[in-house]
Amino acid sequence: MAKKKKVSLVLSSGGARGLAHVGVIEELEKRNYEIAEIAGCSAGALVGGMYAAGKMEDFKNWICNLDRIDVFSLMDFTFSSRGFIKGEKVFSALKNVVEDCQIEDLSLPFSCNAVEVHSGKEVIFNSGSLYTAIRASGSIPSVFVPAVVEKQILIDGGVLNPIPLSLIKKREDTILMIVDVNGLDQDYVAPPKKDAEGNRFITLPAWLREYKDKMSQFFPEEKPEDKEISYSTLNLVKRSFDLLQDRFCELLLEKHDVDIQVKVARKQAGTLEFHRSAELIEIGRKKAQKALDDWEHGNQ
Repeated sequence: MAKKKKVSLVLSSGGARGLAHVGVIEELEKRNYEIAEIAGCSAGALVGGMYAAGKMEDFKNWICNLDRIDVFSLMDFTFSSRGFIKGEKVFSALKNVVEDCQIEDLSLPFSCNAVEVHSGKEVIFNSGSLYTAIRASGSIPSVFVPAVVEKQILIDGGVLNPIPLSLIKKREDTILMIVDVNGLDQDYVAPPKKDAEGNRFITLPAWLREYKDKMSQFFPEEKPEDKEISYSTLNLVKRSFDLLQDRFCELLLEKHDVDIQVKVARKQAGTLEFHRSAELIEIGRKKAQKALDDWEHGNQ
């Protein structure tokens, strides 16, 4: 049997788009690559942590069976000025599927990051409670209430380091691979209609499709090109942050010698569209197939 190629894997932030990380990991395993180390940020911390804990299948089965109503029911809304979702409910539900554990007890090296609000410094998690680390790393500003860990107020690591290459120790015997799910528009792909096994993703019932078609005669949908682009104050702040993050990611990738890059467009899915998990996993798989094919062809 051929010796497995070792990969140091870096998984970016990106909300629900981070489910594409699952598809990338599955494609790596299918091709007999060995993931030697994982560093993740926000959604990348969640997926990376589940894989390092050996619970990817349990996690995937759980999240792929959540519909819109399930996702909404897991959002414990609050009137806090620091964020509109507490984040406790979803982690309580996830802990019923995958128990918490210590990072140092995981089957492979894992680390993730967060940012301490007052000092503005990056905080690295490579030991202690896995869920404490994931919760802190994924505390998206203005969306999730910040995490409090040992009196530190922590927010999403993506604020400072969305693709945490600095958490990986580059080794000569490993392939450095990054998955960035905050890619540009040219990285967008049409949503797949079927999964890897040929099964269709969830669609509208026939009667509802027929009703929708009939009603569209009276209430035609507005085409994107017909709609004038306008931004609310919140959307303008978000758009500005996205542009800054895009440029920062470019600088990060220019600074590091990355072997393989997988890019998923930011417009592929919204931050909280977790009901599209199966579709996003398949997009990650297809993107990984292309990136690995190109790399393998160039290294024959």
